[in-house]
Amino acid sequence: MEFNNNIPIYIQVMEKIKQDIVTGKLKPGERMLSSRDFSARLGINFNTVARVYKEMEAEEILFTRRGLGTFITETSERIDRLRYEMARKQIDTFIKGMMQIGYTKEDMIRFIEMENNYKEGNE
Repeated sequence: MEFNNNIPIYIQVMEKIKQDIVTGKLKPGERMLSSRDFSARLGINFNTVARVYKEMEAEEILFTRRGLGTFITETSERIDRLRYEMARKQIDTFIKGMMQIGYTKEDMIRFIEMENNYKEGNE
């Protein structure tokens, strides 16, 4: 994993785990690597991974079973909500960026439709 120096590492790791969950790369109920193993794999501090796991438990995305490890939530509703939250964030970023360069709502809709039609024609 390549890290952006402008964003705290723990946030980048959390976002990657979330992306892997919503895309199905990580499955509901799947056991996560131990904090030590995950930190070694990523080449980051153990405490950073411990923070990631703690934050994600607070968000009910991960849960820990004492003596067994940390696991991905098994609640499909939570994963669906996570997917929605991530999509919403992408859309908010898109809208703000487009507004900054002078696009109106109608312009954005036309732009998306035009891009979608272009991609469909090239598949």
